[in-house]
Amino acid sequence: MKKSTLSTIIVIAVIGMLVAWCVGRYNAMVTMQENVENAWGQVENQYQRRLDLIPNLVKTVKEAGIREHENLVDAIEARAKATQMNINANNLTDENLAAFQNAQGELSQALNRLMVVVESYPELKTNQNFLALMDQLEGTENRITYARNLFNDSAKEYNAYIRRFPANLIAGMFNFERKPYFKAEEGAEKAPSVDF
Repeated sequence: MKKSTLSTIIVIAVIGMLVAWCVGRYNAMVTMQENVENAWGQVENQYQRRLDLIPNLVKTVKEAGIREHENLVDAIEARAKATQMNINANNLTDENLAAFQNAQGELSQALNRLMVVVESYPELKTNQNFLALMDQLEGTENRITYARNLFNDSAKEYNAYIRRFPANLIAGMFNFERKPYFKAEEGAEKAPSVDF
């Protein structure tokens, strides 16, 4: 075999291995990006479940004759604001996620204020519809926490992968960008005060 033929075969083999490596890295990034998008879909699914429960909760509270209209209106308005905040996994930026998280936080605060009012109405605490809705809402809050954790784990794995050398070269060529994380709500580091 000629020296030039052997050199050509070696060059083709090296180029083939380089292309195979690039394709493998690219496909791994696509898979991880899909995992992040799937995890985001689960987050949205759980937040939507919570949004779906709120009208029934408000209706049940109204039917019980609770007069604290302001707290009901706050819950309804916070729900409306949260439903207007629509982002998907493709436009997840730190700013978009912060705005989404802020809208959901306002809804959580409105629900918490509503629950404080409910404590003043013992007859509501025996209402089976209300109790069932509260159980569903509590379960949904737990699912939201789980989905957010899963999303953060997926985003962490993806972000680390696209930032490591030499995968970062492929990520840069094909515009794979880092995904933001859910963060604790402002003031969450402080323990709530309890007065007896």
